[in-house]
Amino acid sequence: MIKVLTTICMIGIATSGCTSKKSTQAQVELANKGELTMLVGTYTSGTSKGIYTYRFNEESGIAVPLSETEIGNPSYLIPSADGRMVYAVSEFGDKHAAVYAFALDQSNGTLRLLNSQPTNGEDPCYLLTNGKNVVTANYSGGSISVLPIAKDGSLLPASRVLKFEGSGSDKERQEKAHLHCVSITPDGKYLLANDLGTDQIYKYNIHPNTGADNPDPFLTKGSPESFQVAPGSGPRHLIFSSDGTFAYLINELAGTVVAFTYKDGNLKEFQTIAADTVGAKGSADIHISPDGKFLYASNRLQADGIAIFRINPANGLLTKVGYQLTGIHPRNFVITPNGKYLLAACRDSNVIQVYERNTDTGLLTDIQKDIKLDKPVCLKFVP
Repeated sequence: MIKVLTTICMIGIATSGCTSKKSTQAQVELANKGELTMLVGTYTSGTSKGIYTYRFNEESGIAVPLSETEIGNPSYLIPSADGRMVYAVSEFGDKHAAVYAFALDQSNGTLRLLNSQPTNGEDPCYLLTNGKNVVTANYSGGSISVLPIAKDGSLLPASRVLKFEGSGSDKERQEKAHLHCVSITPDGKYLLANDLGTDQIYKYNIHPNTGADNPDPFLTKGSPESFQVAPGSGPRHLIFSSDGTFAYLINELAGTVVAFTYKDGNLKEFQTIAADTVGAKGSADIHISPDGKFLYASNRLQADGIAIFRINPANGLLTKVGYQLTGIHPRNFVITPNGKYLLAACRDSNVIQVYERNTDTGLLTDIQKDIKLDKPVCLKFVP
C-alpha cells in the first residue's frame, strides 16, 4: 500500500490543484526564489518510509521538508524532463521488484501514485526515461527492462526484458551479470548498459518513436555490441561531459575512473585514474560540476568520501586535486544547478550532508546543515 503524508512549507505560493499550468507557474516562482524541489529515495529497512521531498534553497543551502510517500526501497528515482512525473524503482529481489509512477505537484512537493509495474528482473537499482519509455537496470536479475509510458504518465507492462549472461574475474562479486546503470548517449541515438559482473558496457540502438502507441522494438543491438573494460573493474555509473565529447565511468571494484572520448556511438578509452586509493571496492557515484571544470566520484567501505578531479577542457584529462571525507557510505550525491552546493546521501550515517563548492579549486566545505534521514541513497533535483 502507498500512503502519502504531507507537511507543507509556507513559502507564499499556491498549494492547491495539480494542473500543468499551475505546475509550470510553481516552477517559475520557485526558480525566481532559488528554491529547488528535491527528491530523496531511501532504503526502508529502518525508519524511513520511502520517498521524501524537500524544498532546497540553492543560495542559502537550507532544506525544508515537504512530504513523504510510502514505498518499499525506492533506491533510485528520476523526475521527468518537464518535472511533472516521478518514476522510482522498488528494489527487491523477488516478485515485489517494480517501478512506480507518480504525478508530482511541485507547489507542495506531494506525489500522487498513478500505478506500478513489475520489472521482471530482480533488484532494480537504476532507471531512466526518454519520455516514451522507462528503462531499468536490474542488478541481481542481470537484465534491463523496458516499460512504455501511457499518455497520462502511468506505466504499461514491460515490453521487453533483456537478460545478460557471463561472469568476471572477481569470484565473489562477478559470479554473474549485474546490471548497474543505463544511460542515453548525448546524441540520443544509443543506450549504454553497464554490467558490473562482466566488465562490459553494452550498446543498443534507440528507436525514439517506440512507445505506448508504437510497438516496434525500442532497443536493438548496436555495433559493436559492447565495450570491454579491464578485468575486475566492475563498471557502475557513466556520465558525459556537457558537450558530449567525453564520457567518464566509475568502476566500483577497481575504484578507478575511466575517461573515454565519445563519437558516433563509440567509446575510446584514453585515461584511467584512481578514485579509491585504499582498495575498498566500494566506489559508487560520479558527477561533473555544472561549469564542466570538475569531476567528483564517491567511495564507500573504507575512507568514505568523494574524490575531486579537475577536467582539462581541451582533452578531457583528469587531474586529482583533493579528497573530501564524508559520512558513512556515500552511495549517491548531487550538485545544485548553480554549482554552489554538493549534497551527499550517506546511507549508514543516516544523513544528507551539504557541502559548499569552491568554484575555483573544486574543493568542498561542510556547512553543517545536515538533513537527518534514515538510509538516504538517492538525491534528485526536479527540472
